[in-house]
Amino acid sequence: MSWSRRAVLAAGGSLAAASSIGMADARILPKDMVPLIGPGYRAIDEDEKGMWQLMERVEEEVSGSNLLIKDPALTAYLGDLIGHVGGPAAKDMRIYLARIPEFNAMMFPTGFAVVFSGLLLRMRNEAQLAGVVAHESAHFLRKHQLRQWRDIRRKTDIFSFLAMGAGVAGGAAGIYAGDLVQLAQLGTILSLLKYSRTMEAEADAMGVRLLAEAGYDPMAMSETWDQLIGELDLSAKYRRKKRSRDFSLFSTHPSPESRMADLKISAAEMTQPGRSYDGYRQRYLQALANIRPTLLDDQIKLNDPGASQYVVNTLAKDGWTGLLRFYEGEIWRLRNSQKMGDEARAAQGYASAVLYPDAPPDAWRWHGIMLLKSGHRAEANAAFARYLQLAPGAPDAALVRQMMTG
Repeated sequence: MSWSRRAVLAAGGSLAAASSIGMADARILPKDMVPLIGPGYRAIDEDEKGMWQLMERVEEEVSGSNLLIKDPALTAYLGDLIGHVGGPAAKDMRIYLARIPEFNAMMFPTGFAVVFSGLLLRMRNEAQLAGVVAHESAHFLRKHQLRQWRDIRRKTDIFSFLAMGAGVAGGAAGIYAGDLVQLAQLGTILSLLKYSRTMEAEADAMGVRLLAEAGYDPMAMSETWDQLIGELDLSAKYRRKKRSRDFSLFSTHPSPESRMADLKISAAEMTQPGRSYDGYRQRYLQALANIRPTLLDDQIKLNDPGASQYVVNTLAKDGWTGLLRFYEGEIWRLRNSQKMGDEARAAQGYASAVLYPDAPPDAWRWHGIMLLKSGHRAEANAAFARYLQLAPGAPDAALVRQMMTG
């Protein structure tokens, strides 16, 4: 599957507008955040019932979209996770994973969540992912969507809004075709339900509390935020632009650094002295094992070298692997800047990758190609032979054999 950067950002940006607007001036305390709904909650009054009816149609479309990664084991893992950090209404929550290589997640007003695959790629352990899911769950538990819905009714022609919702259902064919631009229609609805700074602060505070109560390190939420800031900064540096918030999780947030600082303070308040916390990294890596190469491939193909380099280097803080070294090489091969010496950097990445036992077959192929370009035919043929041994049925096997005979 391939995407243009513009198409991905069009969808991701619209959806992200619903996720994060900012924080209140005064920090909201985790201890003050209590759920407003319990298990089995259903819409009560007429305006809430109207919102639920619309969102039930939206969930029907989302659940049938071919953008979803329908891996039963991974789906079950995510379901268990939201059940663990979702608070008193956790059993009523559903979670879907969309194959979109951007950092994003959102909770819908009826208790179902959508997580982007790019978010899973960026998390170093289960605790970090649990923090994002807890934050989204807090929006549902605090009935933020209903409060925004009522505000919309005061400011917007509700019939136009419902017609727009019908447009999402009508655009389902586009979603089934894998057209990410169609997903922006869904984002338009969510942008009208975007949260106020106070609501976002409540979700941060309650998310930290949910995370801690579930036994995770509450500091994981601020770590995730720190990583996102670093990624966007490096992406902007490579593009020689200022950090863009147009398509980020903190779309209109005036100071992401202040939000991260507040999350750290809240986490410290919820941390139990003397208690050791497990990030459950190995369990997380095991859950993602089958799709991690695909997640990395999707990210690299966005051709955003700053962001991709930051993601790869962040994941490598827990140890380099052949897979990470291979995609390090792919970053520079795809950018292909002669001025910056990208071919040599790519060659180094592939050469490093094949030193690891988990190097993917493609690492050996590209290692061979780079050796061949530099005039090292014997070494190149050895690399090609290893590639054919690992992937005997590869579509380009005949071409590789031809390169070996020269």
